[in-house]
Amino acid sequence: MFIIPARDLVWEIDSPQVMGILNTTPDSFYAESRYSSMDLALVKSAEFYEQGASIIDIGGQSTRPGAKLVSAAEEINIVVPFITAIKKQFPQLLLSIDTFQASVAQAALDAGANIVNDISCGNFDKDMLKVVAENKAGFVGMHITGDVHTMHEIEPRKDIMQNLLSYFENKKQQLADYGIHNWVIDPGFGFGKTVDENFTIVKNLNALSVLDMPILLGVSRKSSIYKTLNISPEEALNGTTVVNTTGLLNGASIVRVHDVKQAKEIIQLLPYLK
Repeated sequence: MFIIPARDLVWEIDSPQVMGILNTTPDSFYAESRYSSMDLALVKSAEFYEQGASIIDIGGQSTRPGAKLVSAAEEINIVVPFITAIKKQFPQLLLSIDTFQASVAQAALDAGANIVNDISCGNFDKDMLKVVAENKAGFVGMHITGDVHTMHEIEPRKDIMQNLLSYFENKKQQLADYGIHNWVIDPGFGFGKTVDENFTIVKNLNALSVLDMPILLGVSRKSSIYKTLNISPEEALNGTTVVNTTGLLNGASIVRVHDVKQAKEIIQLLPYLK
């Protein structure tokens, strides 16, 4: 079992969990995940909860290739009302803020978020780890290369799994320096990696078990899936299910998805597949 701080709640991971994606930006690559209406967002949150999501991940900044970057102030104005309302309706549900900006993370935590999900693992904002530590928040840190403008560029490397191990070993030490010892790693499927590297990560996810950390896998409807199948993101649920199943069988602790019901069904079937 992994026990992760989560502000006023405790995040226990003793079996695979589902994180539902709730985007409050109109710029997300998958249209069905966009919720600009508060009423619709609350309905979707209730659906996620009823379908078995342990966490709802709320984002106000798209990180797809070519997405327009918004200021921290804009991002705060977008996400805070949603976090406040969802937390009021579902106080027992873990809420995650998907951001790489420290001031956004602080505002979200003040509004009721429990976890910071940072695609940069503290690389893009020097104050992020300080905010996480001071608030005793949960933390998900992703593998990424480059900066906010170059994060989708693919760097040459010989062995993606060795690269991930080295990256997270260094990050464990960096976060430990802030007093952050229990957190979640995300190998960064779809961020600055080739299609082959993305699928190599999923097939070899158990190689990261030596880190003794929970692993979040975020593959839902991403381009490596839908472009390989020559379909659209809207048609990529089946492909997503196949990849999530493989990742869970290889040691993923959490799957971050647009489709909670289907992901939860995978987890219910897992004992029969091992």
